[in-house]
Amino acid sequence: MRSALAWLQQNVDWVTDLQIRLTEIPAPSFQEEKRAQAVAKLLAEQGLAVQQDKLGNVLGELRGRSDQIVLLTAHLDTVFPPNTDVHARRQGDRIVAPGISDNGTGLAALVAIAKAMNVAHIKPQDTILFAANVGEEGEGNLRGMRALVDAYHSRLKAVIVLDGSGIDHVTTRALASRRIEVVITGPGGHSWSDFGLPNPINALVRGSVRFINTKVPTAPRTTFNLGQVEGGTSVNSIPFEARLKVDLRSESEDEIVRMESALRESMAAGVRDEMESSRDRSRGNLDWKMNLIGSRPGGELPKDAALLAALLAADDAVGNKSRIERSSTDANIPLSMGIEAIAIGAGGNGGGAHSLQEWYEPQGRDIGLKRILLTLLTVAGVAPEKK
Repeated sequence: MRSALAWLQQNVDWVTDLQIRLTEIPAPSFQEEKRAQAVAKLLAEQGLAVQQDKLGNVLGELRGRSDQIVLLTAHLDTVFPPNTDVHARRQGDRIVAPGISDNGTGLAALVAIAKAMNVAHIKPQDTILFAANVGEEGEGNLRGMRALVDAYHSRLKAVIVLDGSGIDHVTTRALASRRIEVVITGPGGHSWSDFGLPNPINALVRGSVRFINTKVPTAPRTTFNLGQVEGGTSVNSIPFEARLKVDLRSESEDEIVRMESALRESMAAGVRDEMESSRDRSRGNLDWKMNLIGSRPGGELPKDAALLAALLAADDAVGNKSRIERSSTDANIPLSMGIEAIAIGAGGNGGGAHSLQEWYEPQGRDIGLKRILLTLLTVAGVAPEKK
């Protein structure tokens, strides 16, 4: 253990360089393959038995003496489209690049922990599965984690999710969320000669204005976000289709249901108002529908869980203090199924997540890495050395 902790202390620069290399491999949700191949090669170099499942999750197994599994995982994907410039640039002590913190930090830590254990020849009591999983962001809908839990459910002892950098908190409460797509269609036409036809974008705007005036409570905390709008083919064409994607989140499942109902009522009113104001309804009406494109379940880790006790003991060992937090992460899936799970940062500092100006500072990274290793091996156990 001393050898593994010392390696992490002495190789922070190596981990940071690795983080930059992985970040500069584009990995939008559903297009993570190139980054997955890079992580698979790195894990194989640490002596792990590596494979990829049919979804693209990278799995590196370090077999223990028992068949129970402790899953250490970090997501591969980012929110940025394929043509985004993900080249990292340094600004003093800061590294700036889309995805550098979320989740370049977690992926680099995943490999670093595997390497530290390999260098120190640590063998676990329970089997440790190092996983770089797909589909955490956006419409990925946690599909990678869902597949992992489905595959190993009966053997999963605990799940540790590495997401982002901050070590001032631990996520033990899963924030429920729902992602919805609204689609409105109409006849379409020319902006001049067909003026007066019902316009799907007009209807979408009318409905959106109604919805954003919906009151949301501060307790339980509830949020909504109109995150993506699409439609139309040209500035001088009445569109035949308009689409809106909405993110709903709340500490209460009942509030999510209420917000979904409010969205439905608002869009129905928007379509109705647009139809009533149209001058020409003879050539077609507006049709609309709402599609569920993502749903993240809620859940909570018991306060007396062994995994939480291990994390708090690791905090004590490295001189760190962390608060319990609610968030939406890959940990939602195991927590919703009664499996012990947490999501933690991997050390250092980061900000601007999901923006082109996302940044990371490696100062304090070693504390985060040590915290991960100590938590992992407290839960999985260390097999006695052979004499």
